[in-house]
Amino acid sequence: MESIDELVDSLAAQGYLADPGLATALFLAVHLKQPILLEGEPGVGKTAAAAALAGALDTPLIRLQCYEGLSAAEALYEWNYPRQLLGIRLAEARGEVPREADLFTPDYLLRRPLLAAIEHPGPRPAVLLIDEVDRADDEFEAFLFELLAEGSVTIPELGTRTAVVPPVVVLTSNRTRDLHDALLRRCLYHWIGYPEASRVAAIIRQRVPGADQLLAAQVAGTVARLRGLDLAKPPGVAEAISWANALRLLGLPLDDKSADLTLGAALKYREDEEVARRTGLADLVAG
Repeated sequence: MESIDELVDSLAAQGYLADPGLATALFLAVHLKQPILLEGEPGVGKTAAAAALAGALDTPLIRLQCYEGLSAAEALYEWNYPRQLLGIRLAEARGEVPREADLFTPDYLLRRPLLAAIEHPGPRPAVLLIDEVDRADDEFEAFLFELLAEGSVTIPELGTRTAVVPPVVVLTSNRTRDLHDALLRRCLYHWIGYPEASRVAAIIRQRVPGADQLLAAQVAGTVARLRGLDLAKPPGVAEAISWANALRLLGLPLDDKSADLTLGAALKYREDEEVARRTGLADLVAG
């Protein structure tokens, strides 16, 4: 990608409509070879941005989904113990005594996302998505920023592995907790907010086959009004797309009756549905 406009067009070809700020941040991450942290509410398109970037660069997307208790070993590599055991039995059947060095070779290594990204041969860098890094523990986060800084990892039995073609690293966070300054210093940063209704409507038309301009505008406007209510989980772009898909599949326009039937596509808590119904679905849909 030689320009931000070219990246915007390439992302759009992947079905992702990026605003100039996000496109600029992704462009810098690629060309400065610096990790980028994307923060924002759930459903605004952080994960989809990384997937679209991989498509735009015509390179693999390698995803690490973070969760509480995730260890460095689970994210990096582990040994294929069943295959090692089979190797031992085959050696014994031949009357041989297997050596430890024969059992800890790359053939027995199971590469998890971080090691797979480091060992990606190129020629283009892989996109490494470290999704919802805020869900991981402090210990894993500390390990992670050292790995990102050095671009290498040491496997005790095999030695140090250093990235020949360093990946484009995209971290996402829903901001369930604050991340450490040491990690933030290593990253570019971009906040993805809720897009305007007109952009949501354009995204729906692109992502939902058969969605006409009226349905896209109705869903986008209603989702925007729902976000103005006191909800536990306001709907994002993902929910807008899901709602439009549901209405298109049922062949229904968006009105108070169809909204009542399909509200679960947009709202994920019973209490939020009750708030919307008390406010008045007809008013929310009509604006």
